[in-house]
Order: sequence, then C-alpha cells, then structure tokens
Amino acid sequence: MKIFEWDGNRKQLLPLLWIFLTVNYIYCDVFTLHDASYLEAFLSGEAGGMKITEAFLLTFAFVMQVPMIMIPLSRFLTCTLNKYFNIVAGLITTSIHAYTVSMGGTLYFMFFSFFEISTGLLIIYLAITWQQDTTT
Repeated sequence: MKIFEWDGNRKQLLPLLWIFLTVNYIYCDVFTLHDASYLEAFLSGEAGGMKITEAFLLTFAFVMQVPMIMIPLSRFLTCTLNKYFNIVAGLITTSIHAYTVSMGGTLYFMFFSFFEISTGLLIIYLAITWQQDTTT
C-alpha cells in the first residue's frame, strides 16, 4: 500500500515546498502576535533587543520576499537556473532561520522552526541532486 507518491518532477515539487515554507513563516508570525509579551514588545518598538524601525521592516520584507518569489521562479525557470536559484535561496532562508533559532525562542517558535529548517534543507538537497532531464 502506497502512502506517498512522487513522479520525480522537481518543477512541480519545489514550488509546493516553497509555498509550505512561506505559509509556515507566516503562521509562526501570526502565533507570535498572539503572545502578549511579544505583542507588547512590538508595540513598544523594540523586540529581542532590536529596534523595530522602517529600515528593519524593509530588510525583513526583502528576506521574506525570497521564499515568496521562489514559488513562481521554481516553476518557470529553466533547469539550470532553477537549480542554482533554489540552492542560493534555500541557503539564504535556511541560514537566516538557523541563526534565529540559535537565539532561542518559545516552544511554538521551535516547533515551526523544525519544519521550516527541514523544508529548507530538503529544497537545497533536491536542487543539488537535480540532474538535467527533459521531463523535470
């Protein structure tokens, strides 16, 4: 009895993984807004020793754009470009998240982080092992 089936088409799987990763990032942030201590810190303009300024938010917007732009790019780029874009984007997002995990966090943050880092590593692995093929 099969419970998992994949035809090997990375151009179909990678965008799905980027969607999964992005949704996990968003939901983790939503959960954080339900945590009174974090919400109070955000409203005060400082959280985790960082000033929440327009420049900080713009930087965060650029970082969050990486997984979001990879959703369409990993579907439509050629195999060679796709491979390298996924490796670079995966390294960026996974490294940043691994760094934030090293600073500690709540149980729900660590729970989401497990899936986010695992998904990032899977994306990197799939990109690195992607062989040029006319079907994938």
